[in-house]
Amino acid sequence: MSLSPDVLRQIRGLELKARHLVTESLAGQYLSAFRGRGMEFDEVREYVPGDDIRLIDWNVTARMQVPYVKVHREERELTLMLMVDVSPSQSFGTQTRRKRELAAELAAVLAFLAIRNHDKVGLIVFSDHVEHFILPQKGRSHVWNIIRSVLTHDGIGSRTDIDGALAFMLRVVRKRSMVFLISDFWAKGYETGLRMAARRHDLICARTSDPLEWGLVPAGLVAFKDTESGTTRFLDTSRRDVREFFRRLATEHDEYLKRSFSQSGADYLNFMTREPIVQSLAKYLGGRQPRRGSMKRYSF
Repeated sequence: MSLSPDVLRQIRGLELKARHLVTESLAGQYLSAFRGRGMEFDEVREYVPGDDIRLIDWNVTARMQVPYVKVHREERELTLMLMVDVSPSQSFGTQTRRKRELAAELAAVLAFLAIRNHDKVGLIVFSDHVEHFILPQKGRSHVWNIIRSVLTHDGIGSRTDIDGALAFMLRVVRKRSMVFLISDFWAKGYETGLRMAARRHDLICARTSDPLEWGLVPAGLVAFKDTESGTTRFLDTSRRDVREFFRRLATEHDEYLKRSFSQSGADYLNFMTREPIVQSLAKYLGGRQPRRGSMKRYSF
């Protein structure tokens, strides 16, 4: 597919920005947060005094009638899977950029972090169905292809199906991986998918949001169109009770997301269209703690 000069400049600009952030700010934090933390099963052997009893393989022990333990080896090569929502709601943005452009920048930075540390990176682009899939690979040219795919892919779906996208990911990504799910999460019915994905992978839910989704400004009568359902509603934003009602709904939705992600075992980050991603991402990587299902734990 041939790209226009404007699109090429946009891709190259995003690539340069992402590489700069990776080199100057984030590489070491990614290394400490993810690299070398994975432990994968290698073999079983007979128990010897001094072995950690938590590593005993009780099934093999029962068959052999003598204690056996599981041996794990450190997993040096990791896989990063990027899941990027391109549904219509991602085209929303009121200030410096749209949520879709924010998602593309975040995906680019994460992809460069992965290849800098010799990890593989893959991509799933979805709306109400999986629209594009790139197998995990290494290399700068592969990352350029991922950036181009996120920036130029014209989504054809009308809604957001997070559960379907997670089900697809679970089918095609068998090896335990880091999975960044990038979406505004204006969807329902994906809690089961979250739990299943978080049990099998290291799942990080990265929310894209815009300031107007958190609170209205007094601007008189304003028409709001739901880009996914097509419905339009008029709100008198000059009324304080209307703004307060909207703010309360936004707070309740944010609390619902935090609760859902926490219960599933996934991490949760929020990125705003008006703010640089580097501060939030650096804070997350620098303060990341082991959690249930995380790659620092043994995989039995």
